[in-house]
Amino acid sequence: MVNQFLWGYLPYIVLTIFIGGHIFRYQYDQFGWTSKSSEFLEKKRLRIGSLMFHWGFLFVAGGHVMGILIPKTVYDTFGITEEFYHKIAIGFGVPAGIISITGLFILLYRRISVKRILKTSTKSDMLVLVFLAIIMLSGLSSTFLNIDPKGFDYRATIGPWFRSIFLFRADPAYMSGVPIWFKIHIIAAFGIFAVWPFTRLVHVFSLPLRYLSRSYVVYRKRMPNEEKKHQSF
Repeated sequence: MVNQFLWGYLPYIVLTIFIGGHIFRYQYDQFGWTSKSSEFLEKKRLRIGSLMFHWGFLFVAGGHVMGILIPKTVYDTFGITEEFYHKIAIGFGVPAGIISITGLFILLYRRISVKRILKTSTKSDMLVLVFLAIIMLSGLSSTFLNIDPKGFDYRATIGPWFRSIFLFRADPAYMSGVPIWFKIHIIAAFGIFAVWPFTRLVHVFSLPLRYLSRSYVVYRKRMPNEEKKHQSF
């Protein structure tokens, strides 16, 4: 029963909250639809942590697309063996994961240690950071524990289960033999997707397209009256 709920029903509950929450937030809280940047409070650690986190995350996300969304049969068609795929996944995934986690902890330390940032932080900010830490640590742990190419094959279990969700035929049977670290990783991801619409993460879906067609804003220096008089002569 628990297995059916976690891997059969919960994905659709989270997906409903994720989509419905964004629609609700956009309709009733457009002024709050922002990244709430704290750059003016502290820049140095933000620059380092943000670059490491975002670049590392991009490579990690790319690895998830390759391993989860793309079926194993596609790789077989192109003659990519399990051993070769595993070497690529470990070679790129582990460094990207370490870089991303390091960036995340720099950002977390920055938010806690800088008093001005801590005072302006909300509960949702801390919740997002906690979820991200659990997701990344459990994901990296799963990678290290599965470093043997003959170990657990998530492309034959988690991959088909994940794709079955979007076909509206979620099959919990695929998840029955999945190691606990992978399950923690997925459940933590459910958590962050459920709270996503109600946090600053909504800025991910914001593209400043209007800036491309907006008129230029002209700034002029205001001169004191005495300087104006001097220039008039």
